[in-house]
Amino acid sequence: MEKMRMESINMTEKNIEKIGALFPNVITEAKDENGKLKKAINFALLKQILSDEVVDSNEAYEFSWVGKNASVIEAGKPIKKTLRPCKSESKEWDTTQNLYIEGDNLDVLKLLQESYLGNIKMIYIDPPYNTGRNLIYRNDFSQDVDTFLDESGLVSEEGRLVSNPRTYGRFHSAWSSMMYSRLMVARNLLAKDGVLVCAIDENEQAPLMMMLKEIFCEGNYEHVCVSVVHNPRGVQGINFSYTHEYAIFVYPSNGKMISDRQIKEEDVSWSQLRNWGGESERTDAKNCFYPVIVSEGSIVGFGDVCPDDFHPKQTEWNDKLAYVYPIDRSGVERKWRYARQSVESIKDMLRARPNDGGFEIEIGKQTGIQRTIWVDKRYDANEYGTKIVNSLVPNGGFTFPKSLWTVYDAVFAATSQCKDAIILDFFSGSATTAHAVMQLNSEDGGKRKFIMVQLPEKCEEESLSMYSNICEIGKERIRCAGEKIKADQGIKAIGLDVGFRVLKLDSTNMKDVYYAADQYSQGLLATLVSNIKEDRTDLDLLFGCLLEWGLPLSLPHTSEVIDEVEVHTINNGDLMACFSQNISETVVKEIAKRQPLRAVFRDNSFANSPEKINVEEIFKLMAPNTSVKVL
Repeated sequence: MEKMRMESINMTEKNIEKIGALFPNVITEAKDENGKLKKAINFALLKQILSDEVVDSNEAYEFSWVGKNASVIEAGKPIKKTLRPCKSESKEWDTTQNLYIEGDNLDVLKLLQESYLGNIKMIYIDPPYNTGRNLIYRNDFSQDVDTFLDESGLVSEEGRLVSNPRTYGRFHSAWSSMMYSRLMVARNLLAKDGVLVCAIDENEQAPLMMMLKEIFCEGNYEHVCVSVVHNPRGVQGINFSYTHEYAIFVYPSNGKMISDRQIKEEDVSWSQLRNWGGESERTDAKNCFYPVIVSEGSIVGFGDVCPDDFHPKQTEWNDKLAYVYPIDRSGVERKWRYARQSVESIKDMLRARPNDGGFEIEIGKQTGIQRTIWVDKRYDANEYGTKIVNSLVPNGGFTFPKSLWTVYDAVFAATSQCKDAIILDFFSGSATTAHAVMQLNSEDGGKRKFIMVQLPEKCEEESLSMYSNICEIGKERIRCAGEKIKADQGIKAIGLDVGFRVLKLDSTNMKDVYYAADQYSQGLLATLVSNIKEDRTDLDLLFGCLLEWGLPLSLPHTSEVIDEVEVHTINNGDLMACFSQNISETVVKEIAKRQPLRAVFRDNSFANSPEKINVEEIFKLMAPNTSVKVL
């Protein structure tokens, strides 16, 4: 039987395979750190293949910093880690589809790649702002930098870079490397129509925008920087008082951001689409003279640009279709404000108003369009961030949380037309995003699901927090916010998912021998009872299998006893597992009889090779379509 890999996928190898499929001749070989041959890319040749001119220069339009290449490598490295479920800290474990994950977010993102590849509709993050005292996450710097960091006292005992003061020579580079590797992995999770929103302030807004434009390629994605007035009182700077920060929206070029500020018909200011005044005639812009097609009072399309010798009336009728041209009451041929090639994109802003047996085409404000400056008292981070968190989690001591409504409006903009969306926040903090998702679901009947990821960093010493780390504050906020929403919404909250499964990042479930059996003698191997660590439970092993097989971690889970051993079932047969060390043929046949899509056992559940062969034969006979593996 095939053994499970039990490590995250190697994205570098995956990408090399993709490039090799397109350009086989750029594939070469190189030696890895152990001297073994591996596939590699001849980048000089690849550059030349992708250029129609001789490549003889390294100059390019790009954003670079010391450590960028290392961060790219770090993003693609596989890891031998897992996520261990914690039912005791979860809420509504059996029914919830929400997740709260504790651990370094780069490792967590890597582990989530197969289970959520291309399935995340929205990513909202509020990363450290790099103000000189925020925590940032350590990356794989070179040895000389490690030595510098150790001597400078900037590295904690756990090996994380705990502060990034401006006196540190790699002040911006370290932050950029931290963000770049995480954004690269996050891109793999985002759906084709997905939206990423990143909060940031003036310290790193410009570098972040450059990174996002590089990772989410311009042309395929729009990159819009929204100013959010979150502190009307202002924070005193040098000569300026800062009242705003930023929310950068990244979304597909054909995507649409919807505002919850729906504009009433009587509030719209309408004006003619037809130009007037100076340089407004047909001859001033020939590509702006074409028909707007109206059917039963509604605009249904646009015709082609008219040839010079075609001179229609203001409204031409063809059966029930009206073809309206930019001709004024005096019969002067004028032009529309917008050229034919761009008018489709503003169709929702137009209306046809009856006029003397024809129609006048008017343009107004688009209902629900987003604005690039968000000014509303609801975005006040003190009133609707700090005070909300303090009311839900007294003595939490969490500083500078986002306004609930800032995140709420961002989630609404990205998911109002996808009410079963999965929303990921891998800098969860006080879990404002989870709160916003539950609040929105309670109001529009949505079934959105959240995945929160947060490093269990200790709370600031100067705070009066009664919680040991930030994760404890976040989980308690979700619990309390969910109950408050249910109480406030009453009958509307029936069926609302306010629970969450807690998972914690840890080292792999497997002993070293699992990955390097060839380094152990046969005698030593024979003395090993199991290649699984002694402190791991069935649930630990089950969720490790979900990660490897690429199954969502929120799927329903049940367990039952068959012939005195525990058998686990995921989502009525997506996966069945038994991790007992003595499995009878009765159990194997019962699992095979149910024909799950996947089945997994311990490798040492079977005494010898003949028993394993017997298991394979049972499944071939009773469940030929079941994929069977062992740990």
